[in-house]
Amino acid sequence: MTDTRSAASALSSTVRAFLAEPRFATIATVGEDGSPHQAVVWYLLDDEGIVINSAVGRRWPADLVRDGRISVTVPDGTDGYRWVGLDGHVTVLTDQPTAQADIAAMARRYHTDRPDHAEAEIRRFQTQVRISFRVRVNAIHDHLD
Repeated sequence: MTDTRSAASALSSTVRAFLAEPRFATIATVGEDGSPHQAVVWYLLDDEGIVINSAVGRRWPADLVRDGRISVTVPDGTDGYRWVGLDGHVTVLTDQPTAQADIAAMARRYHTDRPDHAEAEIRRFQTQVRISFRVRVNAIHDHLD
């Protein structure tokens, strides 16, 4: 187990390889009243960490716009003892071409076995106002060994 409590400018190759698989992530945000809120989301891996995306109007994106703190857990789908946790802050991206490109890439990532389904999802997402969040990782907790 690795427990890194310092700013993480780059994810280790082991963590990066784990996150590169199309797993689902559980995010935790801070509600307006200080209570935690969790949601299961798709994500993309980028050079600095991960990217998440949502339709505008949901609770967790509103939480992140107001308070950018986030905790992310990505479990192994077959072995619950293997997981990666990331703590950080988000950068909010409301630019629609960027947010739409992010969600399109996610649809293709999570529907590799059904490209037709991915394209149908992308057409549906294009009717929505989307928002992306780039997670700047401050701490990494991995349980991969």
